[in-house]
Amino acid sequence: MTYKVAVVGATGNVGREILNVLSQRNFPVSEVIALASARSAGKQISFGEDDTIKVQDLAKFNFKGVDIVLSSPGSAISKVFAPTAAKAGAVVIDNTSQFRMDKDVPLVVPEVNPEAIKGYKKKGIIANPNCSTIQMVVALKPLHDLATIKRIVVATYQSVSGAGKEAMDELFNQTKGLYSSDAPGREVFAKQISFNVIPQIDVFMDDGYTKEEWKMCVETKKIMGSGIDVSATCVRVPVFVGHSEAVNVEFKKPITAAAARRALSKADGVVVVDKQDPETGFITPAEIAGEDSVFVSRIRKDDTVKNGLNLWVVADNLRKGAATNAVQIAEVLTEKYM
Repeated sequence: MTYKVAVVGATGNVGREILNVLSQRNFPVSEVIALASARSAGKQISFGEDDTIKVQDLAKFNFKGVDIVLSSPGSAISKVFAPTAAKAGAVVIDNTSQFRMDKDVPLVVPEVNPEAIKGYKKKGIIANPNCSTIQMVVALKPLHDLATIKRIVVATYQSVSGAGKEAMDELFNQTKGLYSSDAPGREVFAKQISFNVIPQIDVFMDDGYTKEEWKMCVETKKIMGSGIDVSATCVRVPVFVGHSEAVNVEFKKPITAAAARRALSKADGVVVVDKQDPETGFITPAEIAGEDSVFVSRIRKDDTVKNGLNLWVVADNLRKGAATNAVQIAEVLTEKYM
């Protein structure tokens, strides 16, 4: 069986990657429709290595007859068009934050809670989690099954691609400007991003945490269980693609680094790179761009708590952190629930 698929926000970083992933994974499409704002309508966008699609105006599009919508246009736009598409009969897999905490919308990472997908019938919408949440829960689910997680303390090192093309351009232009003695211009970030780190992603909330940090907490609880406490510090770093996380985990049951390493080595979607070798013993974001797996390194015991481990977790935020996860949801949806 084949499906008529619409990609909303097709000209953005994630939208383009969704089109790449659909083609690379040979998702059974009868037709692919690229949707974006009026200013992008009429442009040609790549689908696979050889095909192009003409971008259509989202505001004028009729979703009747579309089976699946993969949506990444920003929360305000999803708020309007996702319910419209669902009402027309499509199943919407939304990559924005708009519906993630809606009790009637499943929040899904296929390696972690694929069974939640069946809840899509309540509103016709499935939510894709935040990029930093996705890679963390993929790495932690096998360990949670082994020893039950009590508490997570995570510091993220998030690439600028998570903030869009303009953010990537700002990093490039600032770096180029600093080498030519030009003053670094700022439009996207609150501080200089080139040769710097910024401990703010999204807006600050009343308790001093940022919304990105809040997302990691509440999304992890919704996906893996409300009994897990999460404390996050989210940091933007001068990397174009690939998010990294230093994750400290406290478990309810005893667990060794060796046992964790074995469990992760067997887990779907996880690649363990963890040797006592400075050349090959860990992974960095520069090495995993374009990959769909979550990479785990530096698995080691934390002696400061009774049952603690430390992990280094890296993933391509545009792929597994967004596009690939959305397409994987569509794969499970069509195989089991449509």
